[in-house]
Amino acid sequence: MTEIKHIVFDIGQILIHYDPNIPFSRLIKDEEKRQFFFERICTSAWNIEQDRGRTWPEAEALLIAEYPDWETEIRAFRKHWHEMVSHALDERVGHLLRLQDEGHDVTLLTNFASDTFRQAQEMYPFLKTGRGVTVSGDVKLIKPDPAIYELHAETFGLEPSKTLFIDDSLPNIEACRALGWQGIHLTPDMDLAPELETFGL
Repeated sequence: MTEIKHIVFDIGQILIHYDPNIPFSRLIKDEEKRQFFFERICTSAWNIEQDRGRTWPEAEALLIAEYPDWETEIRAFRKHWHEMVSHALDERVGHLLRLQDEGHDVTLLTNFASDTFRQAQEMYPFLKTGRGVTVSGDVKLIKPDPAIYELHAETFGLEPSKTLFIDDSLPNIEACRALGWQGIHLTPDMDLAPELETFGL
């Protein structure tokens, strides 16, 4: 097995929980109406563009122009975003900190809007640890675009074959493997410890 010299963590659903339904189950109590809101208005495709670098005022204006009757709910998405990242995933954060304490080279690579990432860092100080982070909203690239992996590797001097990436998205893991990285596709029900053990960590 190739020696692992660099460990790269994703953040959402790997180190912190994310669920837009947390505030919106209160803000839009009707389940069908809430489902419509997420499937037709504040969709995943809309939200990912903020991860790519679009500002929230731009994003809100686009939707409000098309759905003016939903202005309050559209603006609530950013306003109540902090509720969506409700808690840290402690077991996995424990491994992040342990690997750092053991002297491993640990960085973060995340699809995240610039401003909400800084807010998350204040909520969860462990996001300020490690050697550094590549935030998609800062660099205007998002996973699984190979360019963001290449940028991260160049920025932090990573050797691809000796780099292990941990992410909850299979396409993101497939993209890193195509570039010669090692990968762990970590689903919500998986324990990270045995996965790390297979790589001698």
